[in-house]
Amino acid sequence: MRDYTERDATFSKELKAIADRGAGKASTDARFAPSLELLRGVVKKGVSLDDMLARIVAGTESGLWEPWLAAFGIELRGVSYVKGEARNARLALDLSLGAKANPLFANAGMRNWRSLVAEDCAQLQIDKPTVDTPAKAWAIFFLDAAE
Repeated sequence: MRDYTERDATFSKELKAIADRGAGKASTDARFAPSLELLRGVVKKGVSLDDMLARIVAGTESGLWEPWLAAFGIELRGVSYVKGEARNARLALDLSLGAKANPLFANAGMRNWRSLVAEDCAQLQIDKPTVDTPAKAWAIFFLDAAE
């Protein structure tokens, strides 16, 4: 059984507020979302997130997309690999308490990053906590979304 801390309680309140508010859909393309600007400049595995997103849109180096994104706590939930066509990719950024993006935002002094991301994203997916597992949350963004 998990022991809950004050940090867990604070996170739960923030997550509830985000869920009640819902996805803001202000900037659903991950390449242009203001809330992800900090992340796009960070280099992991020798490539910035901005470059990774450009490579996904261009359709190059497709075998490396998922490991690159995982370094930021982003899952590739769906994508078209067809050359010459739009990627129509769905990216899920982990918003959970132990999210890989959390230290990056915290070091930049952005304590409310989850709320900012939720304001930009297209969808929110929140799984309630159980006795054995903490709450999980994702912000869903798109690349080359169908128009």
